[in-house]
Amino acid sequence: MRTPNLNALRMFDAAARHLNFRRAAEELNLTQGAVAQQVRGLEADLGVKLFEREARGLSLTTQGRDYHSSVGRALGLIHQATQKLAPTSEQVRLSVTPSFATKWLVPRLPKFANAHPDIEIQTEASEGLADFRSDGIDLAVRYGKPPFGDGLTYEYLAPLGLSAVCSPGYAEKIPPISNVEDFVSHQLIEDGHSLWRPLLDHADGGPRLRIMKFNQTALAMDAAANGQGIALAPHLLVEAEVAKGELAIIWQDTRDSDRGYYLVWRERPHQPPALRIVIDWTLSEIS
Repeated sequence: MRTPNLNALRMFDAAARHLNFRRAAEELNLTQGAVAQQVRGLEADLGVKLFEREARGLSLTTQGRDYHSSVGRALGLIHQATQKLAPTSEQVRLSVTPSFATKWLVPRLPKFANAHPDIEIQTEASEGLADFRSDGIDLAVRYGKPPFGDGLTYEYLAPLGLSAVCSPGYAEKIPPISNVEDFVSHQLIEDGHSLWRPLLDHADGGPRLRIMKFNQTALAMDAAANGQGIALAPHLLVEAEVAKGELAIIWQDTRDSDRGYYLVWRERPHQPPALRIVIDWTLSEIS
């Protein structure tokens, strides 16, 4: 049996990682048909079925999974050897929520670019959950608690640390907040996570709650900064605007919680060095 050509192996590797011919084609800057044709040719040359074609995508056969394990390692070694000879810009695709992107990540990206000019962070801002197998995401910031799924690893980033915030002018006009019941008579602002209602479930006067609703945390924070009421948001997202005097913290949730922010990525035999650099940089910025 002759050795398959390198292009066919690269297309097989991309299709196996994404389990999707379209995503593989986008990565390789080719047409979906070209990738599918090369993979079919590879299967014919090997006399082995590598993929199961399913209605919603691809899945590797047992032989395909074993073959990809070896092919992926071999291509990784080739890539590393080439990088040593001719380093080029590397890309890391990072999935975050729009609010995390706006309030935390974007202001820090110039600092990262200055420190690591050879690494490009491509930010995918979405409320949807990243699917590492099909959408080409390398790293995600997720809110919740582990485990996050098979084949995924993670590092703890920050606690949820809910803070009630409003504009400094609004804060000057209201009495001090000593317990959660004190919020009942105020105009409250919340995002799609609906964090106020569970907090005030047992507060006296619950039916009198006035809650302004937004679908994103950043919008709720902006409304609070404009004096429209009191928003409840993670401390990680409000700290910059508090430091600039645009928001004031009038209460903080001190209850223990097993939920927080995590960095999540897919386990691979050979992790790209750029991915580890982005992970370490994000952790250092938090600390």
